[in-house]
Amino acid sequence: MSVLNFVKILLAFVTAALIVGTGTVAGLFWHFSHGLPDHKQLADYQPAISSRLYASDGRLLAEYAREKRVFVPVPAMPRRVLEAFVAAEDQRFFSHPGVDFVGVMRAVIANLANPGRRPEGASGITQQVAKNFLLTNQATLARKIREAILAFRIEDAYSKERILELYLNEIYLGAGNYGVAQAALNYFDKSLDELSLSEIAYLAGLPKAPNRYNLSRNEKEAYARRDYVLGRMAEDGYITPAELQKAKSERLQYRRRGATEVVQADFFAEEVRRNLMAAYGEKGLYEGGLTVSTTLDPAIQAIADNALRQGLITYDRRHGWRGAYAKIADMGVWEEEFARIAQRRPVTGPSSWQLAVVAKVEPKEVQLVGLPDGEGTIPFAEMTWARPTLHDQQVGAPPRRPADVVGVGDVVVVEKVTAPAGNNAKPYPPNTYALRQIPNVEGGVVIMDTQTGRVLAMTGGWSYGRSQFNRAVQAARQPGSAFKPFVYLAAMDAGFTPASIVLDAPFSYDPGYGQPIWSPKNYGGDFLGPTTIRRGLELSRNLMTVRVAQQVGMKKVVDVAKEFGVTDQMGAYLPMSLGAGETTLLRMTMAYAMLANGALEITPSLVDRVQDRNGKTVYRHEPRACTGCGEQASGKPTAPEIVDPRRPFHDPASVYQVVHMMLGVTTRGTAGRLAKLGRPIAGKTGTTNDARDNWFLGATPDITVGVYIGFDEPRTLGSGNLETGGGNAAPIYEAIAQEIFKGKPPTPFRIPPGLRLVHTSYEGGAIDEVFKPGTEPGSDGYNQTLLDGSTPYAGIDPGGSQGGRRPGLTGTGETY
Repeated sequence: MSVLNFVKILLAFVTAALIVGTGTVAGLFWHFSHGLPDHKQLADYQPAISSRLYASDGRLLAEYAREKRVFVPVPAMPRRVLEAFVAAEDQRFFSHPGVDFVGVMRAVIANLANPGRRPEGASGITQQVAKNFLLTNQATLARKIREAILAFRIEDAYSKERILELYLNEIYLGAGNYGVAQAALNYFDKSLDELSLSEIAYLAGLPKAPNRYNLSRNEKEAYARRDYVLGRMAEDGYITPAELQKAKSERLQYRRRGATEVVQADFFAEEVRRNLMAAYGEKGLYEGGLTVSTTLDPAIQAIADNALRQGLITYDRRHGWRGAYAKIADMGVWEEEFARIAQRRPVTGPSSWQLAVVAKVEPKEVQLVGLPDGEGTIPFAEMTWARPTLHDQQVGAPPRRPADVVGVGDVVVVEKVTAPAGNNAKPYPPNTYALRQIPNVEGGVVIMDTQTGRVLAMTGGWSYGRSQFNRAVQAARQPGSAFKPFVYLAAMDAGFTPASIVLDAPFSYDPGYGQPIWSPKNYGGDFLGPTTIRRGLELSRNLMTVRVAQQVGMKKVVDVAKEFGVTDQMGAYLPMSLGAGETTLLRMTMAYAMLANGALEITPSLVDRVQDRNGKTVYRHEPRACTGCGEQASGKPTAPEIVDPRRPFHDPASVYQVVHMMLGVTTRGTAGRLAKLGRPIAGKTGTTNDARDNWFLGATPDITVGVYIGFDEPRTLGSGNLETGGGNAAPIYEAIAQEIFKGKPPTPFRIPPGLRLVHTSYEGGAIDEVFKPGTEPGSDGYNQTLLDGSTPYAGIDPGGSQGGRRPGLTGTGETY
């Protein structure tokens, strides 16, 4: 065979091979192109970014995310960061069409030459983008082919810079860090532009095996990988030999991000999270990068937390000792058992509370072990409160010695003390502790801006760690007498005045349909006879309230309750006038705020503003407009003015009459202890049947506070005057008010125009009473007739505390 013929045959075979190869490749591309994800979705790529909640002072409140990531666009990244990753991961990234064929051939040859070693990969940056965004991590030939096809399409659709942006913000770099900016923060506590060349090279070396090159666990391999990246950067001309040597000589050191100060308001933050989930969905919250400015005032929140906690402690101590926190049967192994108990049941409450084990019980003190300081003692003086708890919150006899309270092996809650309570007390020896007990009673506090409905603080219980159930918003309970202001508001609408006389005497009601006769009673069981409506509200007289509701009509009472948001559904039944319908603390606080602001509608809000990942405001709570706010375009600057477009949704005159009566509750009524605060507070106590729930709500023109106390499984709080809204809830309000109003002058309530203030003498004093025009004493519209149609002096119980004496009405009035 001649050489010419051989060449012809060879060319024919090569041509045929090329045709077959080309056809095979084309066939493979055609086959694997079907069903590929649409690469165009990368144009709208929005990485999963954490959403952050901020308190009103700008401090972090909470963060929600599936992946820790900080998105940084490529133009904002230092050029050296881009060069380092390109040198490490894809040397010819800026020149190849999506697949680095030179790198692929090198990897094939290396793998064939070293069959026993781990196969080398050849996926460039564009291929990694295709895999990370559009495909799975399945290590198969089919996936690699699909990856290559998508890489070509991505390169055809997007710029190199856009591909790098996708890659550098999505890549996983170990320790839960996604994206190079997040890794820079968590590894070195630096932003990208603060990183040294050595640190940049270290980060660029991580994508290949983030755990393997962890600096803490594998220092030698981590430095070798960094040096490799630096060498590649020098080889590609990105850095000079001098820069290479300097970077290699630098010692790397992890600098963990300093702990960001987070405001402690778990119940508040969780309620915001629930609201955001409802508004934006799970994906929007955990991946949407929302910036949420909340209404929380951290200082006020701390005051609310401390006041509620102290109020619950006070109640709990009054009702005795329920026994040890846990027991250790064998003191020979107390350390192991104690560690197990402390891990399974960590103590909740103040940070100063801790667990300890009773090692020895002596006549006058208890010896403790298991404390951070080693050993300690509880003197008997710090245990005398621990009377045994009995049925229905009653207590037994006081303890006479420590052995009446604890025994060896008891695990107890203690708090370090330096001296007994009281002034000029002799200090205790070092390592002296007091016996404590975690309350089993619960409660809630809501503090709201009266004018806007902004929730400044919310506490849903003793501890979020013990129970995530938020009693401020999730517990539907009967408000009891706290509902009465809305009964009297309906009465003011119907023509009653605060000076109208109502009979405080036995009352029975037949509901019909075979139901039993209903005969409500006053707290304490006494009767005052003919009494003014004002005094009836101040002293929370049940029988007077029922008579007023019956006369006005329960339908009108229900309408008022719905109008003020107390409830959405309420039956028009007479017992509802005493607060038998269920509502929440948040709703009641809102309703009282709208009484105090003159019936201007508000919506309770825990969020001021929500911004999306691009900074665009997508929600704003503020309903009022501000004229003159912001920069002046031209002309003379004017003072900003907040314009409130709201109009009262209820008669302001009637509302103010009720508010004015509620001022008497906090000066000479069931919450008279608050008179010492020296400021106008429109408040009302609430106590339900069998003292199952205690309430107090108090409002000023600026701040409205709601307090609730009760057991999660309703049962009596006990008997006696202390187990009432005035005895349990009002002191918590007092503690809050003393702090939040400290140094602030009292703010008077605004009096609607047209009302008449008449100086009126009552039993034990005189006040300026509020009347609508034509209803004041001496006018044609003035009426003091009893609801049963009799004279004001008929049927008076001679045993009533006021003896049936009629309050005197004197003086002239002033119109506002």
